[in-house]
Amino acid sequence: MTETLSLAEIAEAIRSCTRCPLHQTRRNPVPGEGPEDARVMLVGEAPGYYEDRSGRPFVGAAGRVLDELLALAGLRRDQVFITNIIKCRPPKNRDPKPEELQACQPYLRQQILAIDPDVIVTLGRFSMQYFLPGAKISQVHGRPFRRGKRWIVPMYHPAVALYRPPLRAVMEEDYRALGKALREWGILPDDAPDSEAASQEGD
Repeated sequence: MTETLSLAEIAEAIRSCTRCPLHQTRRNPVPGEGPEDARVMLVGEAPGYYEDRSGRPFVGAAGRVLDELLALAGLRRDQVFITNIIKCRPPKNRDPKPEELQACQPYLRQQILAIDPDVIVTLGRFSMQYFLPGAKISQVHGRPFRRGKRWIVPMYHPAVALYRPPLRAVMEEDYRALGKALREWGILPDDAPDSEAASQEGD
């Protein structure tokens, strides 16, 4: 895969993929979703149970948390492209294996080429390691890193807010800071809904 493909072409290739054994156990691959001209791209880890059933990313409890966090940054789901570094659910939601990560990398690279985002927000340590090898999420979460023409912003995976509730406040602050940065970088307009407005709307 060397030429730039459309998102639809990449999704079709993912749906017919047999590069690793995960295609034998998946119900539905999850290529990702969002506009092809999205300026912000979110990259998670791998589909879970509900994503595997629906073929869509972040539709379970972690997805609801993600929507709430995005609102704090002044973002809506339909403004961003959301995908995972692994496109098929690992059995029992186990961690991805190195060979699975390697098998899926060409698809992620093609999605980045097709979308050409200004900002890539990584969700969790596996996607962070792809863009920031050797980094520790506990040390770099919420900090923007310039890589070529793009900003890479590592974030905790939304599921962390479910199994480590004390970190929810930290994550919320990271997304408020992301919204501020997006406005400073000219990616969101200065009059974009801020975190205060988002929290009031949710009351």
